[in-house]
Amino acid sequence: MKRFLLRALPWVLALPAAVWAVFRIAGWDDRYPMAQLMAFTPYVAAGSLVPLAVLLVWRRWAAAGLAGVTAVALAVVVLPRWFADGDPMAGAAGASLRVMSANVLVGSAGPAELVDLVRAHRVDVLALQEVTPEYLAAVDAAGMSGELPHRVDHAAPGVEGSAVLSRLPLRDDGVRVNPGGFRQARAEVSVPGGGTVLVESAHPLAPWADFVTPLWKRGFEGQPRATPEGPVRVLLGDFNATLDHHLLRDLIDSGYRDAADVLGRGFTGTWGPYDGDPLPPVTLDRVLADRRVGVKDFQVLELPGSDHRPVYAELVLP
Repeated sequence: MKRFLLRALPWVLALPAAVWAVFRIAGWDDRYPMAQLMAFTPYVAAGSLVPLAVLLVWRRWAAAGLAGVTAVALAVVVLPRWFADGDPMAGAAGASLRVMSANVLVGSAGPAELVDLVRAHRVDVLALQEVTPEYLAAVDAAGMSGELPHRVDHAAPGVEGSAVLSRLPLRDDGVRVNPGGFRQARAEVSVPGGGTVLVESAHPLAPWADFVTPLWKRGFEGQPRATPEGPVRVLLGDFNATLDHHLLRDLIDSGYRDAADVLGRGFTGTWGPYDGDPLPPVTLDRVLADRRVGVKDFQVLELPGSDHRPVYAELVLP
């Protein structure tokens, strides 16, 4: 028995990360619980070095070989987020558009602090998720209506509310209602020197349980694809997915670019810990713009009272 355990232990060390890598590369992540677990792939990639080191020191060469292949495979899928793309469009002569997204946790985020962020970054367009009518009234009382007077308001009680607020004139383009009820406010923003930009506040349902995971998948299938041959489109918000979910990667592959990924800032967590849980932060909030749009700046900010961190990007329009 002891001999069997000694033979099995190296494979016990090597196999978990290897199985994870197979699921990540194959895109088997749209079923519960992998839909949740896949968000932590960067941590698994870093942790995969531990069994590799142990097996090399132990001289268990076959299992170490598997662990080495696993570590390389996971590095290949996560490390590009650490390196900027050298975006040539960021220095183009097009009009600038400063956008921000904030999940305000059912109106729990600090209204004055959000207005301060808008002022400090001279935000042109703000996408809000989990916004309630009472919260919009609170931010207006703190000065938001003077900063961003134009808006598409689909605020609602609970977690379903959505809004787009703008310094620039806009046209209300209605609302998308995802399976599960989360709303996505839509607007056509008129940018001087940049034409019309289609902006949508993204918020697919989170895959928090087995019975809602199919709704999360359907919500992604209904997200607006990029229109690189038509109007400029910017999709920003709380996507409840990371770059390790194939549903998000498929959406980006329709013609978007992820602003954080373009500038090599894709590892910064935007959600968590939530309500004191021990989970490490993951990157759920993002700015997607079609591939004609330059990305000049991207930042993850702080907003007291919310479990999400706002994301800000300065875009250069074609």
